[in-house]
Amino acid sequence: MAAPARKPAYCNNVGEFATLKQNRRRDAQLMRMTYRGRFAPSPTGPLHFGSLVAAVGSYVRARAQDGAWLVRMEDLDPPREVPGAAQDILATLGAFGMVSDEPVVFQSRREAAYQAAFDTLRTRAEIFPCWCSRTNLEVYGGLHRGACVAAPDRARAPAWRVRVLDRRIEFTDLLQGPYAQQLACDVGDFVIRRIEGWFAYQLAVVVDDAEARITEVVRGSDLLDSTPRQIYLQQLLGLSTPAYLHLPLALDAQGHKLSKSDAARQVDPRDPVPALRAAFAFLGMAEAARAAALRPQALLAFAAQHFDLADLRRTAACAPQASGKD
Repeated sequence: MAAPARKPAYCNNVGEFATLKQNRRRDAQLMRMTYRGRFAPSPTGPLHFGSLVAAVGSYVRARAQDGAWLVRMEDLDPPREVPGAAQDILATLGAFGMVSDEPVVFQSRREAAYQAAFDTLRTRAEIFPCWCSRTNLEVYGGLHRGACVAAPDRARAPAWRVRVLDRRIEFTDLLQGPYAQQLACDVGDFVIRRIEGWFAYQLAVVVDDAEARITEVVRGSDLLDSTPRQIYLQQLLGLSTPAYLHLPLALDAQGHKLSKSDAARQVDPRDPVPALRAAFAFLGMAEAARAAALRPQALLAFAAQHFDLADLRRTAACAPQASGKD
């Protein structure tokens, strides 16, 4: 007679197995309770459908995890900002039933935090001043690798770049799958402080996500190629790396991102339900798009209850991509 199969050590009796299941449920609940996501628009105009898709995707994902959803205004580029756009975006989000669980953060008020990170990198010799112009770098495909082409010019302020080592940064996006960059070849030494003195997007987003304890970044796939640079900065600064989920982009007929297209139209905060249903349909949330609810809050709650990453993956699999921020 064959010997009876041995039970795994962790379930030698019913009581221990029950405890194991309880612990697993507790761990799952803890992960759900501590989920922290965010939506981070730039105030370059009113909220349009492409931005609404990113807001809805990040909001529903957070609510599906019983997590927190935060809003951060990425207002670090004064020439591109439209007066009043930040408040208009926040009011539109509210009309669509999406309100930040914590006070809204404005990057323009966080220079001290970025300066502290900058000083840390400078002390460790991870960054260097650079007077190279785009024209100087054209012959190198626009990338800065190693030694500067332009000589120092003390008569004008330099940009500051991160010194990129010849290393491969890879991660697995929850929608797009495995993604990797060889930083030196693909992006080169990248700017974290511009010649105007403004801190660049790549540094600011890393500092802000860490301070807000963001556990998962849900945003458009145009920012997929920025992620390895951000992971590299996280490693240099000793910060944790969140999970990433890059949503398919809403593009115009010419394949341009809506925020950069004449086809970008402001969504109507006076009648939010049609645009909300369209955003659900775009993201593959067919049940939510057809739900009978007539109020934005009820539609969002229904979408969160029926959220399934598989629906998003099917949508992302056939979606085109656009290039991201510098």
